[in-house]
Amino acid sequence: MQTILLPIQAQLPTLLDASRGDTAWVITITLLVGAIFTPIAGKLGDMFGKRRIALVLLALLVAGSVLAAVTATVGPMIVGRGLQGMGMGVIPLGIAILRDVLPPKRLGSAIALVSATLGVGGALGLPISAFVTANYNWHLLFWVSAAIGTLSFVLFLLVIPVSTMRTGGRFDGVGALGLALGLGGVLLAVSKGNEWGWNSVQTLVPLIGGILVLALWGWYELRHENPLVDIRVSTRGAVLMTNLASIAMGFALFASSVVFPQLLQLPEKTGYGLGLSLLQASFVLMPSGLAMLAMSPVAGRLERRFGAKPLLVAGAAIIASSYLVAVFVDLEIWHVLIINTVIGVGIGLGYAAMPTLIMGAVPAHETGSANGLNTLMRSLGTSIAAAVVATVLAQSTVQYGGSAVPSADGFQVSLGLGLAAALVCAVIAVFIPKPKAHPAEHASIPEGTI
Repeated sequence: MQTILLPIQAQLPTLLDASRGDTAWVITITLLVGAIFTPIAGKLGDMFGKRRIALVLLALLVAGSVLAAVTATVGPMIVGRGLQGMGMGVIPLGIAILRDVLPPKRLGSAIALVSATLGVGGALGLPISAFVTANYNWHLLFWVSAAIGTLSFVLFLLVIPVSTMRTGGRFDGVGALGLALGLGGVLLAVSKGNEWGWNSVQTLVPLIGGILVLALWGWYELRHENPLVDIRVSTRGAVLMTNLASIAMGFALFASSVVFPQLLQLPEKTGYGLGLSLLQASFVLMPSGLAMLAMSPVAGRLERRFGAKPLLVAGAAIIASSYLVAVFVDLEIWHVLIINTVIGVGIGLGYAAMPTLIMGAVPAHETGSANGLNTLMRSLGTSIAAAVVATVLAQSTVQYGGSAVPSADGFQVSLGLGLAAALVCAVIAVFIPKPKAHPAEHASIPEGTI
């Protein structure tokens, strides 16, 4: 859902007969809604059943895909893409369901496999989308999305058992609204700051407003009987440090996702571009997602033997090593292929470790909301990376063919930022403390996660 329109992003104004500013929302709205709704979906899953909420989200995803498939105007397209974004709340619910239904000895490998699908979907989605848009009507992309969503719905309905662990209670509507407004403001400013100008009123108003709303939201949540996000649990050392590491790893992941596609597609005559088409570049980048998938059984075995914390440290160190090579080597196509694949290995290890660390530090009845918050932290890291790297590349340009393109120095600085983020993630991971559960929670913590 995130990469499906990237191959035709520049053509959307013509395809939808709208301004470039309006069509940019077709991309942005999915990321915003997904980030905002992920923790909300997690809490709803804890309260009313993870399977039930996942089915609702998948139905909304299918509805959004069908709406986008049958429209050629920007307004309904934005609505459809927003509904697709709501479907992203299935991710933390799926990970939380694993804890409810699997024995502890299988939990680590299962979490690693499900986490790996995050990278696999993006890695496979880009070349598939490029191929479809090059050979067929672009609306076919959304019919494919609808088919995948329908298949997922049917499999969830037939395979996943009905949730038995539910907290019930009244949903914190005020907390959900506050989180949506606060996060929406901050993420909107971050995602649009480079386009609007970081010092512009358009950027500063939602940024400052969002921060103020989040501060009030935190105050309110601390005093609410059944909060959307349990701030006290979220500020436990193990949970807080893991979430901070998640932001850094999300940044490290997306820095390469911004740099490498552009570097691969720039003309060779620039002196540093590699001259590939979008489809060719997609195939060079695809093995990274497949590496994440291949690492999932390995990550599970490593987690059982050494624990989740060393796994996260190792993943961050592998990513940092890859960026270190990228910074100091004159990159060729095969370099990018290997470096990006190794980054995928590191991400696979890290993404397997983080949910396990979270679930080892929170009560069983809060796994949905806790995983939702952790998924949000990863999304926050990728959003910050997209904004920061885009700003760096926009401010470091050279003229080619009458237009400005990112310079070699801009790419170097961006890769250096990815390196720094990976190192920060590794350092934070080293200091993640051993979870200290309350006596009533000990029975709900899976073996091998502490």
